[in-house]
Amino acid sequence: MTRLRIWSDRPHFPLVQAIEQAPWRNAAGVDVVDDAPDVTLVVLDTDESLAEWSFANHRDVDLTGPVLFVGPGVAGDGQTSPTHDIRLRAGAIGEQHDVVIHDQLLAMPRHYASDTPLITANIGYRDLPVAASAPGQLGTVLATGVLPTTWERPAFLRLIHRLLHQVSHRNIAPAVRVGLLGYGAIGHEHAAAINAVPGLELAMVCDTQSARLDAAEQFTPGVRVTVDPERLVTADDVDLIVVSTPPSTHADWALRVLNAGKHVVLEKPMALTSAECDAVIDRAQQLNLLAVVYQNRRYDPDFLAIAQLISSDDLGDVFHLESFVGTHQHPCNYWHSDQDVSGGALFDWGSHVVDQILQLMPGDIEYVTAMNHKRRWHDVTNADHARMTLHYSDGREATFVYSDLAAALKPRWYLTGTKGGIIGDWRHESVLSRSAIGTLSEDVLAAADSPPVIRLFAEDGRVSVVPGVSPSPFAFHAELAAYLQHGFPMQVNADQSRRVVAMLEAAEASAVKDGRPVSPA
Repeated sequence: MTRLRIWSDRPHFPLVQAIEQAPWRNAAGVDVVDDAPDVTLVVLDTDESLAEWSFANHRDVDLTGPVLFVGPGVAGDGQTSPTHDIRLRAGAIGEQHDVVIHDQLLAMPRHYASDTPLITANIGYRDLPVAASAPGQLGTVLATGVLPTTWERPAFLRLIHRLLHQVSHRNIAPAVRVGLLGYGAIGHEHAAAINAVPGLELAMVCDTQSARLDAAEQFTPGVRVTVDPERLVTADDVDLIVVSTPPSTHADWALRVLNAGKHVVLEKPMALTSAECDAVIDRAQQLNLLAVVYQNRRYDPDFLAIAQLISSDDLGDVFHLESFVGTHQHPCNYWHSDQDVSGGALFDWGSHVVDQILQLMPGDIEYVTAMNHKRRWHDVTNADHARMTLHYSDGREATFVYSDLAAALKPRWYLTGTKGGIIGDWRHESVLSRSAIGTLSEDVLAAADSPPVIRLFAEDGRVSVVPGVSPSPFAFHAELAAYLQHGFPMQVNADQSRRVVAMLEAAEASAVKDGRPVSPA
């Protein structure tokens, strides 16, 4: 936690009030204090030129230690840009991904601009300094963040926290050493993210199949491998374990990892019952450790686009939502189709989709209704076709259908609001290549393997195709590192994933009762 003091000659200046009221503790791991700060943030109004500012004129203020200057006075009489989208790049202070803000870019004082910048913005194909610290000069200058609304954005506040951390010369937190329990396709996805995200280090991989361990060693040279899970769980040089085992084992492994003093990331669903989720959450809180679920579908381009449309009020009040995933073919013969292991057809895909629904349509769920159908694929135990509906206490409804008997596909998304609607149509794509003898080879993708096309239907009759929103690369793992190293809260938390399990649990109970309402735990 960085101790930050905010000071200005103009305490009622709107920017000062915005910075003071910014959600520091929730979004940036900063504690705003009145004394003994790690860094003092000085806010300059328009007629307070940085060039004329001096410590001598402010002897009544304790400004010992690093000082960060921000506000329109930073530019003095220099030229400022119009308000526009500015892409900030801050690799010099450990921020891997660009942060886009809607703000002004101030003229950086010349002696700062000539020094090595800490944050830059690419304007007109030139990298211009946005934050820089010149040895022997006043302090560090931030030449943006002029608009009060900028300080409401968690991504910007995380960037500022990194800047504060840098200028206060605090020790860099050590890398989080990660172990993988299971190295199938999703385990490999975790490995790729861990290798790419600063602050994470892949230390050990455990799997029962030697071929998978060989693949792990080839992908991450030097990583230690083992077939013994206990060796991984008890390893002294592993701080966090990612559990990629079948769902029926998630709670047991999570508790074993936590009891060994390690943080845990679970694949979804978190567990098969809300009681198991509660046991994991309670134990993590008792030991002050992190337990979180890799809700990777939070970062799907179609989901992000729909969330953006809802937040911008293009749809008005969304009161009806339908989501569908399915095809007409034999289900897989792996554990996904074994109800005792996966939790059932609704659990398998619903751990993704219900999480998305609860993010798009927050609110109290009064009861859940559901039906399971077993009509063709009798060699597996999951239902062939399943439907669940969330009934909100204010009358809104959201339905999820999963089917292995859907010769005619419903849209992936159907949303109705008071101002407009959305349809997300499946795409039918294939990967084209040449065979070994030069003929055409076509790999037809399942509908669920391509993001759907989102169309927005406005109340005036206009229909527009909405592009998907590209997520930041490895966003979940970047947030994971930022939380464990600096205390930045994550978008995903265990309570949200527990709520998903409670809805799925209620759905399965309703299906057993021929669709009668069941209130979620």
